[in-house]
Amino acid sequence: MAANDILARNLRRFREERKLSLAELGRRSGLSKQTVLLVEAGSGNPTIDTIDRLALALDVSPRALLSEMGTEVLVNRAQEGRWQQQGGADVRQLDQAFGSGYVVNALIRLRSGDEPFLCPARSRGSLRHCYVVDGVVSIGPVAKTVTGRRGDFVRFPADTDHVFETLTETAEVLVCTTAPQPSMAGGVRVF
Repeated sequence: MAANDILARNLRRFREERKLSLAELGRRSGLSKQTVLLVEAGSGNPTIDTIDRLALALDVSPRALLSEMGTEVLVNRAQEGRWQQQGGADVRQLDQAFGSGYVVNALIRLRSGDEPFLCPARSRGSLRHCYVVDGVVSIGPVAKTVTGRRGDFVRFPADTDHVFETLTETAEVLVCTTAPQPSMAGGVRVF
């Protein structure tokens, strides 16, 4: 993905998380609304100073604006899955991620009548890779949940509050959580 596209996606995400309009972000950063709009659209040619101002106004590092962190919600529907034969087995690739850090796999069972499973934000760059084993679930960032059915794959950022909730009597979700390597200063709660 091109650097301008990554910057545009991250800028939009951080601005929306903070519930800022384009004009308000422009005011806080000392940039025009038009400049913010162009950067968020992935066009224009922002300077280091522009990126610095936007990062400061959003209270994030310039690196956070420029880092690929898999910040979009990805839904891979069961009926759209593509199976390929590999070495005598049929394989359906769900997603791929690169980097170093923690990988934790868990199976979540949900029952109707129970409270939704609310998860607080994890470390920046954490992702949930979820395969719906059975049932129908509402899953994802609290503000952007999607409905997943048996066989669907959903990936979303875990560095915002997120939820797992069954929409059927019971549901099971296989969850792989990836989290960046923590600094030596402290651990990271992965699940």
